[in-house]
Amino acid sequence: MLKTSDFNYYLPENLIAQTPANPRDSSRLLCYDKVNDCVEHKHFRDICDMLKPGDLLVINDTKVYPARIFAYTKNGGKVEVLLLKRINLTDWEVLVKPGKKAREGVELTVNEELSLTVLERTQSGERIIRFNFNGVFEDILARAGEMPLPPYIREKLKDQNRYQTVYCNKEGSSAAPTAGLHFTLELMQKLQEKGIEFARVQLNVGLGTFRPVKCENILEHDMHVEYYNIDEENAKIINKAKAEGRRVIAVGTTSVRTLETVADSNGMVRAQSGDTNIFIYPPYKFKCVDALITNFHLPESTLIMLVSSLLTREKTLELYELAVKEQYRFFSFGYAMFLY
Repeated sequence: MLKTSDFNYYLPENLIAQTPANPRDSSRLLCYDKVNDCVEHKHFRDICDMLKPGDLLVINDTKVYPARIFAYTKNGGKVEVLLLKRINLTDWEVLVKPGKKAREGVELTVNEELSLTVLERTQSGERIIRFNFNGVFEDILARAGEMPLPPYIREKLKDQNRYQTVYCNKEGSSAAPTAGLHFTLELMQKLQEKGIEFARVQLNVGLGTFRPVKCENILEHDMHVEYYNIDEENAKIINKAKAEGRRVIAVGTTSVRTLETVADSNGMVRAQSGDTNIFIYPPYKFKCVDALITNFHLPESTLIMLVSSLLTREKTLELYELAVKEQYRFFSFGYAMFLY
């Protein structure tokens, strides 16, 4: 039985990145060749040299909405509201803090444009709320909301776009697909000029992605659900690469989860959308994904378990230990790995 504690590792707090690399592609890159069991230390801009003409990079082009807002009770009490999932035009599933100020029926005011009513409390402790507003909700939210940075990032983000990928397109995430933060438009153009292709998928990243697994037996973990979409055009690009024996390289664990959700036993995908709660942990036979570009993840998280499925648990922890020794920066604004 694999235990959650099997995926723990030591990380000094000073290695948790508080600010993004500038420029984006100046981030360091740990490259691991599985076949030859070989490690190289590069910078992300060197990814062009590590990839071959014909390689396919699958990116998640979801866009983060400003999902953190602050609302106030009639007595002036402050409540933090974190948007998790849109239910319809007015209703959302949210996290609230402190929860005692957000009981059923309570009305909270955000500003002159926006207020909300708490409709119900879910079994897992979230709230279903209804926003009250006049006008275009997305525009109002853009004015009222902030980027929902993870709790381990304590520095205020000066440029909100640094928590978006340069290729983001479809708004819907409450957290960024952070492996994509290292790409610049210039780097993407350079890759395309070398003959490297891109395919786009969408997976709306939820905050459950980053939560540590609470139960000791990982099989008892209740995996979070996230919305995904692959359109016809990009499904064809992915299937052509698979049929021609070219490498399909997922940019981020969210791209992995999308591809492995929709792929058949031969690694072929079809255009579709829906919700996925796929939980990838060792041992796992990948159907579509051949290689992975990813950041360094939290101890005991489902993400480090996914990475361990592509390598092994032992090799993953060995590489993480090496990254700590080499003073790599970790988590959302941290450095990257290329596992191939």
